[in-house]
Amino acid sequence: MARKKPAGPKKEKAPGRLKQMYRVYKMTREHDPQSVWWMALGFIAPIAVGAVVGLLTSDGSVFGFVLWILVGVMSGILAFMIILGRRAEKAAYSQIEGKPGAVGAVLKSSLPRGWTGSEMPIAVSPKTQDAVYRAVGRGGVVLIGEGPKSRTQKMLEEERRRVARILPNVPINFLHVGPDSDAVPLHKLARKVRRFKNTLNKAEVYAVDNRIKSLVKTGRSALPIPKGIDPTKTRVQRPR
Repeated sequence: MARKKPAGPKKEKAPGRLKQMYRVYKMTREHDPQSVWWMALGFIAPIAVGAVVGLLTSDGSVFGFVLWILVGVMSGILAFMIILGRRAEKAAYSQIEGKPGAVGAVLKSSLPRGWTGSEMPIAVSPKTQDAVYRAVGRGGVVLIGEGPKSRTQKMLEEERRRVARILPNVPINFLHVGPDSDAVPLHKLARKVRRFKNTLNKAEVYAVDNRIKSLVKTGRSALPIPKGIDPTKTRVQRPR
């Protein structure tokens, strides 16, 4: 008789949606105890509003009152989820804030739609571990300094000159993430990037991103550009 093959190790099942939500809630509660009250308020307030509106508009109809209560419950769940998501994001970023590579984590996971960025810095100080990151989107090019402003400002200016040499007509903006009082908090970095005024369309963003990747990252940023050519007006090649 053929021997049965020994059963391999059982694969662990991925946690369900409710279990994942509970883990996120538990992590958020541990790092941000006040978030519990905000989430409770976000859930209860819509239900209370629904009950009041139901009493005023149902004219004694039980069905109308119950319907408004259900609307309040659904709105409360939605508000709870929104508050949980924002507080969980803030709690997660608070654990890595101030550590090298924190900006890269935000650029990898939380950039607004239409923006691209790398989790790897484009310039790093070997002595202080200060770094510069770059994002490209509808607002142009954003250079982000990670570290004290007094040390990263020079690095940002050097990178700005390199980018301006190959993209003279594209706006270049600075952001600072670090210990300075006017620095951008890590959990607000993605929203700050989103607020830059849109100056490029989708095709121009694609062209600018490709231009930077092909010239700056390969160390050919010093190559001259023929006069009269605007890199942002480069046509996007369509796949054949």
